Amino acid sequence: MVNLLHLRTLMEVTRLGSFAAAAAQLGYTASAVSQQMAALERDTGVELFQRSARSVVPTEAAVTMTRHASKVLTDVEALMAAASRTNDSPAQELRLGIFPSLATYVLPDILRNERWNGLGIELRVSVAEPAQTIQGLRSGGELDAALVYQVGQSGLAWPHSLERQWIGDDDFRVVLPASWKIREDAEIEAAHLSDMPWIVHHPGTSDALVIERLFASCNLHPRVVAYSDDFHASLEMTAAGLGASLVPELALRNRPPGVVVLDVPDIRLARNVFALLINEKRTAQVQLFTQLLADTLRDTSGKSGLHPLKPAPVKGPQRRR
Repeated sequence: MVNLLHLRTLMEVTRLGSFAAAAAQLGYTASAVSQQMAALERDTGVELFQRSARSVVPTEAAVTMTRHASKVLTDVEALMAAASRTNDSPAQELRLGIFPSLATYVLPDILRNERWNGLGIELRVSVAEPAQTIQGLRSGGELDAALVYQVGQSGLAWPHSLERQWIGDDDFRVVLPASWKIREDAEIEAAHLSDMPWIVHHPGTSDALVIERLFASCNLHPRVVAYSDDFHASLEMTAAGLGASLVPELALRNRPPGVVVLDVPDIRLARNVFALLINEKRTAQVQLFTQLLADTLRDTSGKSGLHPLKPAPVKGPQRRR
């Protein structure tokens, strides 16, 4: 029998192209991912990866299996959810912490989705930044699950007892005032934006530190005219001509007139969105909810009207990893 957990890991390895990247997304070690894939190869009797010292390349069998795995997992979770409920069973209460932009642009779409009505979940929502919702999980009673984001390897921490599940990525985009007469989706080197007026995060936060390092690595030295951790305020100030800013795609769902979005290949950064779950609350219904969340976040990215980001250019001699 095929282990469903191994199928989910296979999907991430195929999507991300490496055991290490899949391990980082799923909260495993690279060795654990490698062992899972080896077990899946034994169970299926097919070779899933061509391995070398520096890379793993999915075989055609792996690609084919991945195409079917998502539907299989969703169907199995739906079966488990249906079997765990009867007509007389009360809905499962889920006390959920969620960060503001996900609550604004993703959660309402979920609540309007027909799939939501069949989950049997009674939702209790607390909207707050990740650090605050994680505290709600730590305190042992305020929350059952939290939807959080992490920028790069920033300093967000959570108890090891929680189950971490990757939901999706929310890419950052560079936006400029339309009054600067640069066309939408123009491809510009980061260094050309140096010394321009910028609206940036307040210094000292983990997100701000990641962005500062990224800007420095591509020789972008902004002339700061405003500090703002509110993306909607940043967008409005950009639209008014105050300066450029770096905002996530979710915030651009409500982009004001007077803002253009650039393609800056040197600047590739995302908020990695995770669900943190208390193990005993990780029921089939909750698993279906997190899958619906991942699907809705992916669909929401397509509604932004933005062209997808191209891969960042490779600088210097190319190395396979």
